[in-house]
This record gives sequence, structure tokens and C-alpha cells, in this order.
Amino acid sequence: MSEEKIGNRYLVVLGAIIVQLCLGSIYAWSFFQSALNGINPITKVQDVGLYLWPSLYSQLPFAAGLASFALFMIIAGRWQDRVGPRKVATVGGILLGLGYILAYLIDIIVVTDGLVSTTDDAFIGMLFLILTYGIIAGAGIGFAYVCPIAALVKWFPDKKGTITGIAVAGFGAGALVFGYVEQYLLELYNVPTVANIGMPMLILGIVYLVFVVLGAQVLTNPPQGWLPDGFTPAPSTADGKGQDILPGEMIRTSTFWLLWLMFVFAATAGLMTLGNVKTAASAIDATADAVIVVGVMSLLNAAGRIVWGAVSDKLGREKTMVLMFLILAIGMFTFAYMSTISISWYAVMGIASLIGFCFGGNFALFPSATADFFGSKNVGKNYGVMFTAYGIAGITGALVAGPIVDTTGSYFMAFIITGVLAIIAVLFTLVLRSRRKGQ
Repeated sequence: MSEEKIGNRYLVVLGAIIVQLCLGSIYAWSFFQSALNGINPITKVQDVGLYLWPSLYSQLPFAAGLASFALFMIIAGRWQDRVGPRKVATVGGILLGLGYILAYLIDIIVVTDGLVSTTDDAFIGMLFLILTYGIIAGAGIGFAYVCPIAALVKWFPDKKGTITGIAVAGFGAGALVFGYVEQYLLELYNVPTVANIGMPMLILGIVYLVFVVLGAQVLTNPPQGWLPDGFTPAPSTADGKGQDILPGEMIRTSTFWLLWLMFVFAATAGLMTLGNVKTAASAIDATADAVIVVGVMSLLNAAGRIVWGAVSDKLGREKTMVLMFLILAIGMFTFAYMSTISISWYAVMGIASLIGFCFGGNFALFPSATADFFGSKNVGKNYGVMFTAYGIAGITGALVAGPIVDTTGSYFMAFIITGVLAIIAVLFTLVLRSRRKGQ
């Protein structure tokens, strides 16, 4: 059922981009992570007057946010089918802003005499950020993320691939835009003798609340049956074996679990890098400009969503996945090697950007593969289930990096392990391809 009369569909694009840019700021967590680990945002060295959390503690709020994002996306996909994208995205904006605004209290809750000085303080603070930044704000991202995509596909049936790529690329570019904002705020509110996390969280929470809610107001569906002038849709054809499978049937197939594990392994490598690139780059080269490193990586992340999707239309999903996972593995092993030598941060930025480029491709390839194997009719519901792999990857990425870095003091083994996971994803893709040929 239509939500309103036909309007300017390009206004929906603008609203979608605004919403997705704000949601994509979750990828800029590494700036807050560095501050929680005690890295002074101005001097770029550890400062005893700031937070001094273990790496695992500073990883877990990010991991919780990704898991919450993936979980609530399933609920949002079903809900927005009933009530439309505007209401669901508005709820998402409110939750996202609320999570950040509540996180403002972190300094008050855990700081004693201007210092976060004990293990108990760090543990309590970690739990608080898991609840606020992770679960509440992550739920907001989950509610709002699916809405722009669902609306734009209906408004642009003549340009589905292009318009979806643009929307999802906006999410990938969010870390670039808000990485600069977060760095500026952390520097602005840096005081050597006190904690400095809360105020940047408060400001960002207000910004996200306002802009996501505003952007959500133009996310409407066209009237049922509406088509652009001059556009005649091709005759409807089923995908895969000619079946449109429901989620309950899908999860009982080995094909689903192969795809799901491939998504987990590939996303673990990308998310581990995104969550740690600022700290890892500084560890390799102390002169690294982390804002530029994260920004360029985010740009390539956004570009990868469009490029890999287009490549897969020409080469096929499985061939493209094999190529992308191989490049990802090479990037992870190269990053591991770089962590053992002295090398310019420009080289680090190049490899991080390559990893980001491949990571972004996941969000073009796995929705398409889900439609290929299980049909287009229920792809929204089915991809919501497939997307739980992303939430798991957020947790595994934190577990790979945090304990290893805390124990060894280096990112070497973390990148080696994720490189091996990318190789396993290649092998699973080959198994999937052979199964498809045999059918």
C-alpha cells in the first residue's frame, strides 16, 4: 500500500544517503578505541591521564554493536514491510542517537579522581558501552539500515543494482566523514588529566538523532504498481532452481551454511582490520596519520560495494568471490608482515585500503548470491537471516584481535589468522561452485 502520492524519487535518494552516512559511522570506532586504550589523540602516544583499557575491553562495544545491528535488521526487515520505511527508520534514528547520548555518562560512571585507573573501572565501563553504544545504538543501525535500500529498490526498478550500490556505498563512506569529526572532537575535548570520551559521544548522539530522523521522513514507498515513465519490467523469472524459498527452508540447506560461513570468515578479516587499523597503523609507523588511513580505507570500502557487484554481473558470483577472497587473503598476510618491520604508513594505508575494498564487496555479493540460490521474492527476509553472519563476524573479529594483541603486543598473529580464514572462504566457494555445477 502506498504511503503517499508520487513525489520526487531523487529526494528519497538524498534521504537515504543522509541516513546511511550516519549509520556507517560505526566503522569509525577505531578512534574511540585508541582513546580507550590510552592513546592521546593529539600526541598519538599513550598518556597515563587517559583511559588505559585492555584491547579486548575496547573491542567488545564495537563487536556488540555489530551483533545488535545484525540481529535487529531481521526484525526491521519484517516490520518495514508492514508499516513502511519511514516509521522504522525514524525509530532507528532515535535509538542510534539515544545510545550515543547515554554513552556520554561513561566518564561519570567509571572515572575516579579524573582517572580510569583500575581493572574494575574498565570492566564496568566496558559493560556500560556494550549496553549503550553496542546494544542500543547497534539496534538503531539495524532498524534504519534496511529501510533506505527497501525504499529505493521500489522507486528505481529500472536501476536496482546502481541505486542499491549507491545507498550501501553511503554506509561505507560514513567512517570517512565521521572519522574526521570524531578525531576533531577527541582532540577538542582532550585534557591530559581527565577522561575525554563522554562529550564527543554526546555531540555525535545529537547529530545522529537529528539527521537520521530527518532523512527518514522522505523514505516513503511509491504507490503499489507504480513504474517510472517509459519503463517496462522484464517478465518475472525465478532464480536458482526456479524456487522462492522461505527462511525456514533456506536454513535447512547446506548451501545456506556454506554461504553463511564464507560471509563470517570474509567479514571477520575486514571488521578486524576496520576496528584496529588506526592502532595498528600507528604501531607500525608512529608518524601515521590515522584519520587519512581510515578515511582512504573507507572510500575504498564504499567503492568496493559498487565495483565487485558490477564485476559479479559479468564473471558470476562464485568466480568473483574466489578472486575477492584471494586478494583479501593476500592483503591480510601482507599486513601481518608489515607489523614485523619498519615501513612507511603510506604502504600501510595502501594495504588497508585493499582490504577495505574487498570487505565492501561482501555487501554486494552476498545479497546477490542469496537471491541466486533462494529466489528474489523473499530476498529481504532471507538476507536478513544471512546477515547474522556479519554480527558473528563482529564478535569473532574482536576475539581474534583483542586477546592476541594483549598477549603478544603485536597484530602479527591476528592478521595471519584472518588471512587463513579468507583462504578457507575461497575453499568453501569452490565447494559451492562444484555443487552448483553438479545440479
